Amino acid sequence: MMNMGYGGVFGALVLIGDIWAIINIFQSSASNEKKLIWIVAVALLPLLGLVLWFFLGPRAPGKG
Repeated sequence: MMNMGYGGVFGALVLIGDIWAIINIFQSSASNEKKLIWIVAVALLPLLGLVLWFFLGPRAPGKG
């Protein structure tokens, strides 16, 4: 039986969020250099990078 607790669930949610962010970064219209910087930020600072990308990161074309 898996005994993950709250820390494990939170970590899994952050991992899922980071994967989602990286996919969206790849799909954005930003330059390759900016994409690389955002991907490195999300990978090295999982929670902070995810939050920063969500508010400041590149947007897909056609989005507000």
